[in-house]
Amino acid sequence: QVQLMESGGGLVQPGGPLRLSCVASGNIFAVNQMRWYRQAPGKQRDLVALSTSVGGTQYADSVKGRFTISRDNAKNTVYLQMNSLKPEDTAVYFCNLVEFKENTPLVDYWGQGTQVTVSS
Repeated sequence: QVQLMESGGGLVQPGGPLRLSCVASGNIFAVNQMRWYRQAPGKQRDLVALSTSVGGTQYADSVKGRFTISRDNAKNTVYLQMNSLKPEDTAVYFCNLVEFKENTPLVDYWGQGTQVTVSS
């Protein structure tokens, strides 16, 4: 039983930075992926970045070079450092945890989301 809680969203001017945090409570399987998704009004939820439990990362093309995902396993926390923000980055950002067993996803947890608004 795992619960995720995002924080760090808010209003930021274009070009500015924000750092999102997601804290996972409960027991987490050793093999897992922490993911950030975002969903803009009227649009589908898209994967932004992911972090594996062995240090791998992946990014959507739209955020490569601007966003960095990282994690602190001791704190069960994943971060999304967002730099050079654009109005197009405005969305609700969701934290997602996928636990794996024998290379198969076993369970999927979602946070409630945190609003990021990029506007002058």
